[in-house]
Amino acid sequence: MQNIMLPQASLFIGIIPALILLYISLKGYEGYYQDKTIFLTFIIGVVLGFIAAFVQSLTSFSIVYLVLLAFFDQLFKTIILNVGRLQEKRETTIYGLSLGLGFGSSFTPFFIIAISSLMTSNVYVLLLITIGSFGIILFHAATTAYIGYGIFLGKLTNHVLTAVLLQIPFNIILGVTILYSRPETIQIQLGFVAGLVIYGGIMFWYVTKNILPKILSEHTNRKRSIIKPKKT
Repeated sequence: MQNIMLPQASLFIGIIPALILLYISLKGYEGYYQDKTIFLTFIIGVVLGFIAAFVQSLTSFSIVYLVLLAFFDQLFKTIILNVGRLQEKRETTIYGLSLGLGFGSSFTPFFIIAISSLMTSNVYVLLLITIGSFGIILFHAATTAYIGYGIFLGKLTNHVLTAVLLQIPFNIILGVTILYSRPETIQIQLGFVAGLVIYGGIMFWYVTKNILPKILSEHTNRKRSIIKPKKT
């Protein structure tokens, strides 16, 4: 790739859509989170994502690698999210979304480096990265929010294992996309990266439409349980 974009600058391809998604997703949840914690979890997610992507770039493509990578990514995020002050708190789901968005946005520079080493066309590389990175962001945002919801419910293990199992097929699509990237197979590669977006998009839609709203209803139910009826 002919230096049309430095890896440092290419990070914004991931960060900008991640921040837009964060802004949109937080609509309707005002008062259920702290702005400074949202900012902090997003930044921590970016840092964790860099580390995870770097580790991924040093490993070889294999089934064992794909499974271990899924455990590594999800446990890496869980360690940060499962701190004492966030355990069994409804807002942990929201902070998980923020952490996951930051985490996913960090993969863009490494994705560019991986594919640009296999393809010579800057236009093709940029197109693949732009589409594929969006899918990565959606996926990690969804799985981390799901883990956060598990922490809120006190069912962390089940939610982490589910997130790991969901990441394995995602890793397969991503690995094949990188491994077989060639200028002559651009249409096939576009199909793979579209698969990343569809996979991540379905999960993101499910979490934002079915998981996040539950913290509102759970909060209402808990408040009602506290209020006891007056004796007559």
